[in-house]
Amino acid sequence: MTELMQIQLRPLAAADVEAVLRIQAQCYGQDFLESRDVYARRLAMAGHCSWAAVRGPLILAYLAAYWSRPGAVTPFGGDFADYADASVLYLHDMAVSPEAAGQGLAGRMVQAAREQARARGIARTALVSVQGSQAYWEGQGYARVNLENAAQQQHLASYGEDAVYMEGLI
Repeated sequence: MTELMQIQLRPLAAADVEAVLRIQAQCYGQDFLESRDVYARRLAMAGHCSWAAVRGPLILAYLAAYWSRPGAVTPFGGDFADYADASVLYLHDMAVSPEAAGQGLAGRMVQAAREQARARGIARTALVSVQGSQAYWEGQGYARVNLENAAQQQHLASYGEDAVYMEGLI
């Protein structure tokens, strides 16, 4: 059995907060680490549709996502909103531990979330590109969208100068 076949996807659960924080610390600079309390609240809410890539009990990668609206940006360190009229899959945060890099886990998790969205009849997805990842997301079919709402522009700015709001089709 290959290494990739041993890695399974499963929903990310509230009990996985410590693993999320461990992977964040491995992958992000100090400016992009979100708190334990924030992640605990996000993973406890009913509207999240997040994924974990696991080998046995070890989480190697995660995708934190939830059902949202077009043009709505979760501010850095903010809670996920709970929209009754959600029409967008919002990919908030994704990280792959260095030990699992290059195994296609990011793509697998995004695909799993997209399949979940299709099953709900959702045809659009959105995210905020940070840390120079815009070209990666463009390669995944996303395009930059300018935000008209001043509050949403402020939320976007909480990620730094190079943050870009992007949308794509499922």
